[in-house]
This record gives sequence, C-alpha cells and structure tokens, in this order.
Amino acid sequence: MLVDKKSKAVICTSITNGRRHDFRLFKESGVRIHPDIKTVTDTGYQGLGKIHSNSALPKKKTKKNPLTKEDKRNNRALSSQRVLNEHVIGMIKRFKIVSDRYRNRRKRFGLRFNLIAAIYNMEIR
Repeated sequence: MLVDKKSKAVICTSITNGRRHDFRLFKESGVRIHPDIKTVTDTGYQGLGKIHSNSALPKKKTKKNPLTKEDKRNNRALSSQRVLNEHVIGMIKRFKIVSDRYRNRRKRFGLRFNLIAAIYNMEIR
C-alpha cells in the first residue's frame, strides 16, 4: 500500500493470494515511482535502492556489525516518518474484513480492499 505523506491518502494497493514477501509483491505489481519522489520503507524492501535511487531504508544490524549510535538515530528518524503508513493500515484494519481471515471468494478481495481504501480516503477529506 502506498500512502501520501501530506494528505494521508491511500494512493495504490496491491493484493496477492497466499503469503508473499512485500518486496516481491512490489516488484510483481509493476508500480513505478517517479525518481523525484522520496520513499520511506521498512527493512523488508532491502533491494529497493537498486530500483528507486531516492529511497530511505533503515540499516540492519548483523552479529559482526552492530549498529552505531548514529545508525540507531537515523533508523529512529526513518521509523518516525514511516509510522504514518502504519497508522493508515490500522485505520483500514478497523474494517474487520481486512484484519480477520477472509472467507469469501478470493477473486473479490482486491475489489473489496480497494473499496475500503476509497472509503478511508473519503473519511479523511
């Protein structure tokens, strides 16, 4: 789900059947982001820097390379920008059809999810 930082509106959604990694879903969706737009994502999108050069990713720690204080400060700043997206996801999950197990026809889940995103966009205006 892509969210606009200023208006807090859902711009784009992408749905798939079953479990699929976020970055793989992003690549398969065919969504292209303008090079001037800055993206702020979580650590699940580690390869995004190769596709979109204007992206901000938090740095991951390893056993051999722990994070420095500056890295931790940068990660905290990125997470404070990214929390907006998490709030939007929480607002959409108020519709229980999204947060619970979906028990209807799978073909219509994408349509229903987009309708819920549209209702959310109407609420914030």
